[in-house]
Amino acid sequence: MPTSDPALEAALREGLDDVEALLADAVGTTDPLADAAARHLVRAGGKRVRPLLTLLASHLGDPSRPEVVRAAVVVELTHLASLYHDDVMDSAPTRRGAPAAHVVWGNSVAILTGDLLFARASNVVAELGPEAVRIQASTFERLCLGQLRETVGPQPGEDPVEHHLGVLRDKTASLIATAGRFGALFGGAPPAAVEAMVRYGEDVGVAFQLADDVLDLTSDTEDSGKRPGTDLREGVPTLPVLLARRAAAGGDVAAGALVGLLDSGRLGDDAVLAEAVDRLREHPVTAAARRAAREWAERATGHLVAVPAGAARDALAAYAATVADRVG
Repeated sequence: MPTSDPALEAALREGLDDVEALLADAVGTTDPLADAAARHLVRAGGKRVRPLLTLLASHLGDPSRPEVVRAAVVVELTHLASLYHDDVMDSAPTRRGAPAAHVVWGNSVAILTGDLLFARASNVVAELGPEAVRIQASTFERLCLGQLRETVGPQPGEDPVEHHLGVLRDKTASLIATAGRFGALFGGAPPAAVEAMVRYGEDVGVAFQLADDVLDLTSDTEDSGKRPGTDLREGVPTLPVLLARRAAAGGDVAAGALVGLLDSGRLGDDAVLAEAVDRLREHPVTAAARRAAREWAERATGHLVAVPAGAARDALAAYAATVADRVG
């Protein structure tokens, strides 16, 4: 979380250390296989965006409350659990620079490990009271529905772009919103600030994923760790592709030719993939997707007017700006 306030930065680092300690304790088990599998992604690291957001939001109230760290652990456990499942469904070979769990232990162990981590998240959230349990259950439901909707695709007559945005809201933004909500709630922030964090998280989460859609076409491998066109090759729906299909249906000749290339079945050829990336990158639909990511980030920042002024609000605004800056 970007901040120019040394005291806030130090507090976030200290809080994250506490999160890491409790996270390591929460995933441990006496069964050697379960213990190794459950610790696999924890040890692989990660940005810890969700627990950091919880910690940051707690500074809208009293960040010293012990419930804050537990809440941060809940959202990270939930996120980690979803990654085990996602990697099985996507057949992803790696995660955070390490072999994916299903590559090491097989699909069944990876799925059950994800289930185990969801159970551990439930144990921790139960310590926070019935309201936290209800919020967590609702978030978990949205995560499942988002994954389900992504898996089955848009229904007949449903706009694919709106379907994509709905998937992003449920599959990604819901947990980011809960991270911010938990931090403000358990930090004792005013109710208006708690609600503002929910709305902020929903919008910044969509902005983050839309930025990823663009970065699949525009980023360098060294910067992102992801080869350009990975989503194209794997057939993952992204906003630029969906906008290109919409434009082609509306008679855009260049978009029609591009869609024909995307549907040619030849994207396994590196040269064809590179051509598709270049043509999609240069088409106006990618600029439109870039604008959409920025607009969602700006919407997120707009919700912060209900948040107490100070270093925490400034950091939240800076994070939204950083998300938008990722698209260039």
